[in-house]
Amino acid sequence: MARRHRIRSRIRKSHFYTFRCLRPKTLDDQGPHVINGPGYTRIVHCNQPHLHLLTKLLRYRSNYVSTTRYNMLTFLPKCLYEQFHRVANFYFLVAAILSVFPLSPFNKWSMIAPLVFVVGLSMGKEALEDWRRFMQDVGVNSRKSSVHKGNGEFGRRTWKKLRVGDVVRVEKDEFFPADLFLLSSSYEDGICYVETMNLDGETNLKVKRCLDVTLAFEKDESFQSFSGTIKCEDPNPNLYTFVGNLECDGQVYPLDPNQILLRDSKLRNTSYIYGVVVFTGHDTKVMQNSTKSPSKRSSIEKTMDYIIYTLFGLLLFVSVISSLGFAVMTKLVMADWWYLRPDRPESLTNPRNPLYAWVVHLITALLLYGYLIPISLYVSIELVKVLQATFINHDLQMYDSESGTPAEARTSNLNEELGQVDTILSDKTGTLTCNQMDFLKCSIAGTSYGVRASEVELAAAKQMEMDLEDDDITNLPMSKGRTQRYTKLASKTSSDFELETVITASDEKDQKKTSGIKGFSFEDKRLMDDNWVNEPNSDDV
Repeated sequence: MARRHRIRSRIRKSHFYTFRCLRPKTLDDQGPHVINGPGYTRIVHCNQPHLHLLTKLLRYRSNYVSTTRYNMLTFLPKCLYEQFHRVANFYFLVAAILSVFPLSPFNKWSMIAPLVFVVGLSMGKEALEDWRRFMQDVGVNSRKSSVHKGNGEFGRRTWKKLRVGDVVRVEKDEFFPADLFLLSSSYEDGICYVETMNLDGETNLKVKRCLDVTLAFEKDESFQSFSGTIKCEDPNPNLYTFVGNLECDGQVYPLDPNQILLRDSKLRNTSYIYGVVVFTGHDTKVMQNSTKSPSKRSSIEKTMDYIIYTLFGLLLFVSVISSLGFAVMTKLVMADWWYLRPDRPESLTNPRNPLYAWVVHLITALLLYGYLIPISLYVSIELVKVLQATFINHDLQMYDSESGTPAEARTSNLNEELGQVDTILSDKTGTLTCNQMDFLKCSIAGTSYGVRASEVELAAAKQMEMDLEDDDITNLPMSKGRTQRYTKLASKTSSDFELETVITASDEKDQKKTSGIKGFSFEDKRLMDDNWVNEPNSDDV
């Protein structure tokens, strides 16, 4: 098996027409890029990351990434700002402030305590969800890659400690820790296959190829004396462009996107590659394309705001009418109420100043009738959302057994939006297909093996059966010849469809009994269980 792998690894795939377009142009065809002016100031010292610490202009960002919304300093102000963007919270904040003054008809804590509970519960939920994002970032930053330590020796180092200029060795099925310049690969022609599903959603593999000048660096020991300088563009979000030059051994070689391996893409069908770190952390193209997590509000929450506006309008209307009545009573009949001592009137019951009485009573009425706006509704919705997110995370029906990945609700603000699909935008039919091969049949020396039908064949048989059941052939007016032909077809297909039904049922049972080899659904007693030795063409088998 190892010998086959070595033979396959040394195939010159650039000799084939399909890969010939990936061969970099020589200096005779294309000279080095013009790297001058703003936007092209990045300098990378290959295999010499310590040189970037000597000059302030070359001290680039670390490879640490963060996708959280808050940190220790910004959590309190930003979260409070988000909470009081809600209409109800802002109203109860104003009411709590006014309840401190003597105008309040009840104790101040009856307004402050519910507000603190509601805001505290929402902030706690935000803190929990952001903590989960932080733990995911810790897991990503703690991944390890093989980095050249010097003298041709490689050692493991966490992603967050990678520096610009480091030479990295990436193994098969590993993610690239940063944006890398491809030096060489396990294939003799320097070709490697890259899966960019995390970047553009495409499942088909991209082919990258290194420069001919770096093909010789195919072993760890070859990097003992390697050095070079890359002058290229500054960090930008363009995934499909790259402009730069490599200065090596007194020569200048142009670089293009075929030699750049982007962070968050994965190495496929290639044993290993060597690369130089060009962009790190938030300078990488994938992080340049990412945006800060916005404050997401569901349609129910927006609808609740409109309801609060309506209730507040009703509250204001009732309070204004009540206050006007109090002002009119103060002006007209307050002087006749002897028990209020009109000869020594207080400011609130002074008949000579009804406007002041109206304003004071309006504020008191707004506080007194404030329970018309239900603050408990927000408490209930927050609790429901948190519990819904917990149920989503523990839902066994949403667990992917192949990859071992459970469902994960990173935010509970949009739970009620799930399933409410309004528009589907699809660029091609390939977006809706399952790009997976399944081994069902084979042909050896002209003999066909494999008895299991494919999903397409089973679906076609079921559709034909349904079409025949819908057509009432005996009631159709037709000629004698057509009658005989349809009768023959019906008599022929009825037994066939019974057989298809049996095959379908047995296939569904056998599918559950398969050993679990992905993509292998082959079944034929002539070959399996060592029965192939009894075949007449056993040598070919």
